[in-house]
Amino acid sequence: MKWCWLASVALALPFAAPLDAAPQQPRSAATWTADNGNGTYTNPLFFDEFSDPDMIRVGDDFYLTGTTMHAMPGLPILHSRDLVNWDFVTYALDTLDLGSAYRLEKGENVYGRGIWAPSFRYHAGTFYIFSNVNGQTTQMLTAPAPRGPWKRTPMKRSFHDLSVLFDDDGKTYVIWGYQEIHLAQLDATLTDIVPGSERIIIPKGSGMGEGSHFFKMNGKYFITSAEYAGPFRMPAARSSSPLGPYEINPSISQWEDFGELQGYRVKDARADPLVLTPPNPKARGGLSLHQGGVIQTPKGDTWGWSMFEGNSVGRLTALSPVTWKDGWPYFGLPGNLGRTPRTWIKPDLPQTPDRAPYVRSDPFDGPGLRPVWQWNHVPVPAAWSLSERKGALRLHALPATGFLQARNTLTQRAIGPQSSPTVELDASGLKVGDVAGLGLLNRPYSWFGVRRDESALFLVQTDEIGGEKARVRLETGHIWLRTDADFTTETARYSYSLDGRSFTPIGAPVQMAFQLITFQGVRYGLFAYHQGGTPGGQADFLSYTLAERRSESRPAIPYNRTVRFMPVGTRETPALLQGGVRVVDHGLGRVGLEQGNRALTALPDGSVAWQPKRADRDPTQSFQWMESLSGGALLMALSTNRYLHQTDTGTLRADSPGATADNADRSRWNVR
Repeated sequence: MKWCWLASVALALPFAAPLDAAPQQPRSAATWTADNGNGTYTNPLFFDEFSDPDMIRVGDDFYLTGTTMHAMPGLPILHSRDLVNWDFVTYALDTLDLGSAYRLEKGENVYGRGIWAPSFRYHAGTFYIFSNVNGQTTQMLTAPAPRGPWKRTPMKRSFHDLSVLFDDDGKTYVIWGYQEIHLAQLDATLTDIVPGSERIIIPKGSGMGEGSHFFKMNGKYFITSAEYAGPFRMPAARSSSPLGPYEINPSISQWEDFGELQGYRVKDARADPLVLTPPNPKARGGLSLHQGGVIQTPKGDTWGWSMFEGNSVGRLTALSPVTWKDGWPYFGLPGNLGRTPRTWIKPDLPQTPDRAPYVRSDPFDGPGLRPVWQWNHVPVPAAWSLSERKGALRLHALPATGFLQARNTLTQRAIGPQSSPTVELDASGLKVGDVAGLGLLNRPYSWFGVRRDESALFLVQTDEIGGEKARVRLETGHIWLRTDADFTTETARYSYSLDGRSFTPIGAPVQMAFQLITFQGVRYGLFAYHQGGTPGGQADFLSYTLAERRSESRPAIPYNRTVRFMPVGTRETPALLQGGVRVVDHGLGRVGLEQGNRALTALPDGSVAWQPKRADRDPTQSFQWMESLSGGALLMALSTNRYLHQTDTGTLRADSPGATADNADRSRWNVR
């Protein structure tokens, strides 16, 4: 088979090269990787959407999957040996064709629906994924190995946000529900529950939420979940029996958003046209880590994973050190439980080369598309090809009433913090009424492409809120289209070129936003459709190149330089830091701050003072350097696991729990 991601249906579609040849992106290719190359990592693990993650360990290997909604193929499986660097393995689900809405027929669609919140498990030589599908029963996928082949089997009923536990006594349990947590024993087929076994193990009002993860660790049964109660938080429950009773911890993680600014949001998903609300620097808790779980390494160390809202780029995945206290697995470090450092030491695991799961650019010259691509709903195999024109992706224009209804739109997740896709397009095969180009598939959407009218070809830029923004007559159908997307400002700007070298901006910048209509972040999409009721011509995409600006998103630490520290939003230097501070390398991204023979010292009570330099990089004189997602350096004192900040009275202390977007506690620093 040419398509290595097939689950239960063997379709010979030319989508990917054989699995063993699936390309991975090395760090040298200037893409985002969490690995800093110095023994530390920086969240997020991926700067593109990977929502509702679930993770398992099998021996020395870790595997990860997550929500893909209506995008197909779905349920990506990633593999890692160190929890930081991940390789793409396969997709567990080829297509999810459950009716006309999945095929964008009859004016129907399943935007914001599809397959979501998977429970990933391994038991007795078989890999399992149990996942929800809107309006359908829960789906069970099984395989003898992560790379498949995967078989999909519908279960007998639906379990909202389920999690499955294979217990040591041979019984298998499923939990599900929102706030009110249900438990039942699964039968031998794992497709239905044992009659009479269903019960409520945690009643509504106890403090639990949804997105549960059920696991057994250290002889106890744990459930982690996600709940929005002002801020997002991660409550947990534990018991000595799967049947309970359960003790509730209201939060093992709360408030951690890495100082990210809450960006543009869709105000009302039902409004037409959509209305956006502007960024709110004072908002707290709406982006915080939630919906995660914990996992143990072969050495017994515990780590946590979760997701957080990354604004319009989508939901991002974070890795957290875990501190056990009173029998609870808190995300974070001693002295600052519940708060995850954005940069921290990598897990004590065999080190692997730093890399990203996907190669995003595609010259369309191979036997299949790169694994990063997904179709917008069920594709029509006869309407796209990599062989009809060598070195090109050909999309035949199927009838559609607009961009959102266009079938065979090929998408990949946008990647932050800034990225620029460029596509080379031959639009000479378009017929009157055809449109083809590059789009930002989101709500609100926008697109930029070539339209053939009766008289000529026109370059058009439009978006969902403002309509057509620009139109330029073309004398040629051979054109390069580019989008410069900045997810720090949530704006995108389109430009075009007639030679592939010199680009001309067109139209006004478009605004990207976070929304819960499709439950996805921005996707870059290649599309072609016919505006009438019949099929049209064809569009040939000759190449797709993605450039990542600021792929590091981590300014270099100014080692061996004397610098000034000023709280973001001010031009003042705290009295204790006046005269400049020399930044000394302490390894692992940690620094000493020195003036002559003195070093800045953070005492256990959070006070800070200049004291004589001590040998061996004393923890009281070492600070973990990291960056806020809203910009500015953070300095976490190793003696307190809290952050250096300036108080309202001008005093310098090391007891801030973490950064905020408005820098109210002045823990984010401009360094000059």
